[in-house]
Amino acid sequence: MKLTFIGTSHGVPEANRRCSSLLLEVGGSCYLIEMGTQTVEDLRKRGIAVEDVRLVICSHPHGDHTDGLISFVDLVNWYFKSADPLILLPDSRLIPPLRQWIMITTNGEPLRDDLRIGSYREGVVYEDETLRVTAIGTKHCENSYALLFEAQGKKFLYTGDLCRPSVDFPPVAFETELELLICETAHFSPDDCIPFFDKTKAKRILHTHVNDNRWAQALSRQMSAPHPYEYGTAYDGMEVLF
Repeated sequence: MKLTFIGTSHGVPEANRRCSSLLLEVGGSCYLIEMGTQTVEDLRKRGIAVEDVRLVICSHPHGDHTDGLISFVDLVNWYFKSADPLILLPDSRLIPPLRQWIMITTNGEPLRDDLRIGSYREGVVYEDETLRVTAIGTKHCENSYALLFEAQGKKFLYTGDLCRPSVDFPPVAFETELELLICETAHFSPDDCIPFFDKTKAKRILHTHVNDNRWAQALSRQMSAPHPYEYGTAYDGMEVLF
């Protein structure tokens, strides 16, 4: 199982960081987490067939997590016609305008009848012979979720964007053995996270969605401090093997 951080920026693209997107590879299948950038470009650069993508899932509706959807759906609709990903969005209201956008840009042609786009709520939202995904509600915005991934006997948790740890840090992190916990730091300081990290059962914790302009000093301080888990920050192109 391999997880690649495609984009790790804080909501605005930077010189060396793009908006949120991750690629999970398990047993020859690929799963995309967040669509904040044009991930088809990354698949092509890595020699990964778009047809190998089985799932696209976004944690919440904000543009830095969803803006790449138009490009992805457009290409799967007219070019990669044998691709059959399930696209799961956190808010059903996103689906009609997405369909309308594609129809307008294709001279009135509707989406492929077999292109699967749906929405989800809390609970198990996806399961195949390789991967299981569970959504846990957060309070970052309306219809925002953390996502728990289970594959090959291992688990990792992606928090998505949170309101702040004291309000909606996912309790599953305290209850479950995690190979990896991925937590954002765009909206609150790393200092706010540590008391909650220390209570988790995570072997490794990585920050993503890092806002260096706001939290550089706090992050530097925490990076140099001892922790009972492997601790660090993710960067674009970083690969984690499980």
